[in-house]
Parts: sequence; C-alpha cells; structure tokens
Amino acid sequence: MALPDWLMEMLVCPERKDLRLRWVEGDGLAALNRRIAEGGARNRKGEAVREPIREGLVREDGLVLYPVREGIPVLLVEEGIPLEPGDVA
Repeated sequence: MALPDWLMEMLVCPERKDLRLRWVEGDGLAALNRRIAEGGARNRKGEAVREPIREGLVREDGLVLYPVREGIPVLLVEEGIPLEPGDVA
C-alpha cells in the first residue's frame, strides 16, 4: 500500500530534511529481511530489528530506511534502520 503521490512529495528524512524519501516494499526488501532474520539488523537506537519489514521509506541517499507499520510511516530518527549496500532494491 503505497502512499499517495501528494504525500510522498512532502515527506523528507526527519534527520536530514534535505533528503526526500522513496517507497519500497515486497521483493525490494528481501536482502534486508534476510539480514533481519540472521539477527544482523539494528535500528539507530541500537535495538535489534526482529520483525520483517513489509513496507518502508528509504532516504534518497540509500543509507537509512524508516519502517511503515500498519500503513503508518514511522519517521522517528531512532527508528531508522541503517542500510548496507544491497539491502534494498
């Protein structure tokens, strides 16, 4: 369930307000979800990410993903998941 275009145009990273966000879901999250299943993903707060990500918003520099839970973007800096190369497509 992607967000409406008008809303996506307004969303920016809560930490770096100069960086826009893009929607990612499904197969685009396969590599990140493998890392989560292996216990290798932590959020910016340092907590292990335990649940697979079904939808998310990726910062345009590709370094951070903000999860979308039950259709609601969680745009809190500490909830961002630092990404490794190849985590999202």
